[in-house]
Amino acid sequence: MREQSSIEVSKKQKIKLVFTEIFMIVVAIIWFIPIYYLIVTTFKSPQEATLSPLALPSVWRIENYIDAWINMEYPRALGNTLKITILAVAIIVLVTSLAGYALARTKNKWGNRVFLLFLAGLMVPFQMNIVSLFKIVKSIGLMNSIWAVILVDVAINVPQGIFLFKEFVESSVPKELEEAAEIDGCSIFRKFFVIVLPLMKPVIATVVIIVTLNVWNEFMTPLLFIQSRQNDVILQEVSRNIGQFSTDWTALFPMLMLGVAPLMLFYIFMQKYIISGVAAGAVKG
Repeated sequence: MREQSSIEVSKKQKIKLVFTEIFMIVVAIIWFIPIYYLIVTTFKSPQEATLSPLALPSVWRIENYIDAWINMEYPRALGNTLKITILAVAIIVLVTSLAGYALARTKNKWGNRVFLLFLAGLMVPFQMNIVSLFKIVKSIGLMNSIWAVILVDVAINVPQGIFLFKEFVESSVPKELEEAAEIDGCSIFRKFFVIVLPLMKPVIATVVIIVTLNVWNEFMTPLLFIQSRQNDVILQEVSRNIGQFSTDWTALFPMLMLGVAPLMLFYIFMQKYIISGVAAGAVKG
């Protein structure tokens, strides 16, 4: 009887697994349809894209990508985007790692209050203070400068970075290593950069990935603070091709693909680090 019941349970589990897999395949297909539409449209003429939106192109037009490369001045826009992203990510990692470590090792009410103050930055959208930000940037003479975008992006992403670093240090960095270093005469900064920082590689990778995605995809801050095309980023160049009354999708979609291609390559290379970083910082042990 036990063997028969176990066989029935295993059959039910197999049937449930089959239905689950079928459901997941259907969801994946539905999710992939917009991506498929985006990709195939980049190789079509405007007429063909209108008449047969989901069909494969009768003639694959590489010229659409060449025109997009030229019209959006891709090397310049990519260079500006990379410069803003790299500098912003570097500053955020340095500042938030130091602040997260300090808050993790400060066990008093003031440390907790400061941490709660940073957490408030996660709950309040920066768009609520966009007018004040604009006035501040203008008053210090940074309008039409990539440094305005960099500093604002740093301010936006600092709370999230501090939260991740603090939780990681508390859960995964043994305090005994720091105490041993103090006995050997290590200063605070040497202790941090020589002992603690190398142990933070998983969460550093996580912060780098998250912040890179945020900064690369940020459109409002470049739109507000960059006023000349020479300093434009990729998303601004893409937005130039969205007409008020009509849009040529076969010209717009190749620009979107060129804009997202570096980010996709970066994410594919770095995605294996984000799971270990988030898991290590989420569980105390």
